[in-house]
Amino acid sequence: MSTLFTKIINGEIPCYKIAEDADFFAFLDINPNAKGHTLCIPKIEVDKILDMEEEHFLGLMAFSRKVGKAIGEVIACKRVGITVIGLEVPHAHVHLIPLNTMEDAKFQHKVTCTTEEFETIAASIRANIR
Repeated sequence: MSTLFTKIINGEIPCYKIAEDADFFAFLDINPNAKGHTLCIPKIEVDKILDMEEEHFLGLMAFSRKVGKAIGEVIACKRVGITVIGLEVPHAHVHLIPLNTMEDAKFQHKVTCTTEEFETIAASIRANIR
């Protein structure tokens, strides 16, 4: 059975897509810690990030770096935090979270966004990916 993230990649579940290449996919977290909170995932289903082949793991990190740099250009924050927790969905994923305080890194404090805000944020980040 496909994971939630595979269904997003395949277009079965809508998302606010940020970036995509042959191997990786990035989209806004719909339950974000901060505006601009983005998930980067491999297109292949791998439950644990450390189970990825080294080359593919390094590719995910390079992809996440590009997306994270774009987030930092668009979202006012002190830095973009990177975390890998991966308990929510059995599909490896990297969280890129705009941080201004340590509270932003905690998965207990969430912000809400309207559809229009999600769309604007996604378009702004997409436009700044190099």
